[in-house]
Amino acid sequence: MDKQQDFVLRTIEERGVKFVRLWFTDVVGTLKSVAIAPAEVEGAFSEGIGFDGSAIEGLTRVQESDLLAHPDPATFQLLPWRGDVDPTARMFCDLTTPDGQPAVADPRNVLKRTLSKAADAGFTFYTHPEIEFYLFKPGARDGNPVPVDSAGYFDNVPGGTAHDFRRRAVRMLEDLGISVEYSHHEGGPGQNEIDLRYADGLTMADNLMTFRTVVKEVAIEQGVHATFMPKPLAGEPGSGMHTHMSLFEGDTNAFYDASQPHQLSTIGRRFIAGLLRHSEEISLVLNQFVNSYKRLWGGDEAPSYITWGHRNRSALVRVPMYKPGKGQSARIEHRGIDSAANPYLAYALMLAAGLKGIEEEYDLPDEAEDNVWALSDAERRALGYRSLPSSLDQAIDRMEESELVAETLGEQVFRYVLANKRREFEQYRSQVTQLELQTTLDIV
Repeated sequence: MDKQQDFVLRTIEERGVKFVRLWFTDVVGTLKSVAIAPAEVEGAFSEGIGFDGSAIEGLTRVQESDLLAHPDPATFQLLPWRGDVDPTARMFCDLTTPDGQPAVADPRNVLKRTLSKAADAGFTFYTHPEIEFYLFKPGARDGNPVPVDSAGYFDNVPGGTAHDFRRRAVRMLEDLGISVEYSHHEGGPGQNEIDLRYADGLTMADNLMTFRTVVKEVAIEQGVHATFMPKPLAGEPGSGMHTHMSLFEGDTNAFYDASQPHQLSTIGRRFIAGLLRHSEEISLVLNQFVNSYKRLWGGDEAPSYITWGHRNRSALVRVPMYKPGKGQSARIEHRGIDSAANPYLAYALMLAAGLKGIEEEYDLPDEAEDNVWALSDAERRALGYRSLPSSLDQAIDRMEESELVAETLGEQVFRYVLANKRREFEQYRSQVTQLELQTTLDIV
């Protein structure tokens, strides 16, 4: 037994933990959980916990249904919302087949494979997400969401629901060992943002799944409804998950070069070029719902065109400004991912696209210096700006042709995502909406 496993077992005993939840996600990114008694944890470390993988979205086929969940002791944390009544802890799991092979459709394993490829090239991948979400009054599930406030960007609402909510959520996250940089009210009524401090890609993906759970738990506690739906309100900003990224070679930031424009290294430029070239084909995973494309094409700073720029918030990829002399903070910001994405698959594809740009030495196109949204279609065409998919079905078509996505996700996840999203789009297309009835029923 290694030291981390021994630490977990001692902590369980010393803190009187009654239940240990083992967490993993399905391909869509829904958190799955099984609770075990403390006495079973040592056996889970050595042998795993068996379950029916065919009952989980996209994990395995019926004829290969047996899977094992192996808890990662490095992810052990006590859950603060359980209090002292029934102290409960959680650990994320890696999934394997009965013969010990990593489960090919485990999203965490997909990310670990891509991180391993980066490590082979000498890189460590770090991310820092800005997560937006909405808070609604009770009854939001009835189809008429009412925001908890009418505040706007950076507004201070003394004693307001959102202020109390963010304070409670940040304290819970800190109790779970997840560092928070900022929290504030966002541009939409009832919309909030919490930014997590930099961490390596795998830790951050785990943190994001925990973050969503914390937000939902605090919402239940405070009698409101929290949602990461990309565009819950027409005419209001959508919820993105802008992600800052950097590659390190040991202790050196590989994106920093003081002699280059914007102090962005050749590696950083090629990484951006990879993200841009493969943006259309990875869009389906970064924006996986029908509703996602209403955020991308609804304005409000959401990127619709495949461009990059320095401090340009209309671009898909932005090179933020940072304090002079702080080369370690050099990074890029991808603005095309929304808050409902599966972070394991999304980060795997963003990293894979960037690495491809480095490996193949892609050339970075000219940067966008103007507001891309303010340009005419003719101007954008003249500048060579391609657009992101404008709907889920377009994103499906782009991904289906992608060798990069198929290789990164693996055949089983690749095919499942395509089939799952085709079903969603067919369901969407077959609906008769209230708008159609209002605009057509009485005039034809």
